[in-house]
Amino acid sequence: MQHDTANKNGMIMIPDISGFTDFVIKSNMFVGKYITESLLKSVMDSNILCLEISEVEGDAILFYKYHNLPTFEETLMQIEQMYNDFQKECKRLALQLAIEIPLSLKIIVHYGEFTKYKIGKFEKLYGAPVVEAHKMLKNHIAEYPPYALFSNAFLEINFDQPEKATVAYDNCEDCKYLPEIGYIHYL
Repeated sequence: MQHDTANKNGMIMIPDISGFTDFVIKSNMFVGKYITESLLKSVMDSNILCLEISEVEGDAILFYKYHNLPTFEETLMQIEQMYNDFQKECKRLALQLAIEIPLSLKIIVHYGEFTKYKIGKFEKLYGAPVVEAHKMLKNHIAEYPPYALFSNAFLEINFDQPEKATVAYDNCEDCKYLPEIGYIHYL
């Protein structure tokens, strides 16, 4: 077992396919696998921020970045790119296969200190922010994706006063600042 003991501050982004569990249960295995693979590839290919991929977790991709962290605006552009490419691929697959694809995307963005370690050829992320980002996926804030959820930790590295910096977004119908968690942006 090899270790990378350097702890670094970085960004974590997890695009997660919503509706996936029901989809897997109700779909033909080969068709479902094809759709899932195509949708996850569309998200990977839309990576304009050059985020690193730690792993693909079934219906989610764990992206991270240590250096040249994107701004809030750049992160929003990345999220919109991922969502738009995901939607285009969903529509293309629905037409190609002549089926309804009841899937959507939610994206979590967090920031903090984490490290990496290797087990054989696998590289894993380790640290509280990794666990916290996964916990953010299990929320009851927005029951109906698509949305992006930014942690306060991520907002604080981008804005001196995150609750004031996002006022323009709070005034839009698709956005909301949540003091306990962060900022939610409905896509």
